Amino acid sequence: MKYEGVIFRPPSEAQSLILQVTVGCSYNRCTFCGAYREKTFRIKSLEEVKEDIDEASPYGSQIQRVFLADGDALVIPQQDLLRILEYLKKRLSGLKRVGIYANAKDVLKKEVGELKALKELGLGIIYLGLESGNREVLRRVKKNATIEQLIQAAKRVKDSGILLSVTVILGIGGVEQSQAHAMDTGKVLSEMDPDFVGALSLMVVPGTPIEREIEAGQLVLPTPYGLIEELEIMIQHSDFTRCFFASNHASNYLPLRIRMPEQKEEALRRIREVLRRRDPTLLRPEYLRAL
Repeated sequence: MKYEGVIFRPPSEAQSLILQVTVGCSYNRCTFCGAYREKTFRIKSLEEVKEDIDEASPYGSQIQRVFLADGDALVIPQQDLLRILEYLKKRLSGLKRVGIYANAKDVLKKEVGELKALKELGLGIIYLGLESGNREVLRRVKKNATIEQLIQAAKRVKDSGILLSVTVILGIGGVEQSQAHAMDTGKVLSEMDPDFVGALSLMVVPGTPIEREIEAGQLVLPTPYGLIEELEIMIQHSDFTRCFFASNHASNYLPLRIRMPEQKEEALRRIREVLRRRDPTLLRPEYLRAL
């Protein structure tokens, strides 16, 4: 496989074949993200992508999942995406699901029928970054979408029958916006009603604009217990039809895996016990935290 630069994928795609169909991120201006700063965005040619698929094809019966990288591969024109999915289906006989990162504007450029066409060819899950449900926080981190666009994009994915996984970031509002960020994010998540939620904690990447804000004293990060308090508020204000909510990413101090709504109260009791005891041994050690 001919990868360009460092490759990122969701934790749930750990066993997937990573197929790089774009290089970098077409937006690449979120203040907290350093993943694609060293890359110039481009869409790989269909010939390049087919070469990588051909390379993987001898193992085609063993490959059940494929993840299309980099940052927002759904930006690829519809007909080209259809051709990629068709070729994957043709060459990898064991393939059951394809996943992809997307931003809200890329989703909204596609009609429900177009998303359904992608689903019919194997696109089974879309990963969408909400980060925060608070308008001021989204403005500050220069997220490339409004609350309304993010909710509309989520509903369009759900209407297509494709699974929706939404990412949020604890701590991204700083101490000043901590409670508002957590509460508003819970409320927006409820409106999006995703199949999966992944809660990460902000890890400050060197060289990013948010690092400069912190160094200048413009943003003060919550303590580990402050992040856990955000998690409590977020879950408390979230109501889902059926959702798997996870905070087990390596960046988090308190890993949780919750089936909502049935395990919501149990999770809140556990969080509150951790906050009451303030026992550091109940938290993930700092040296084990990572992106």
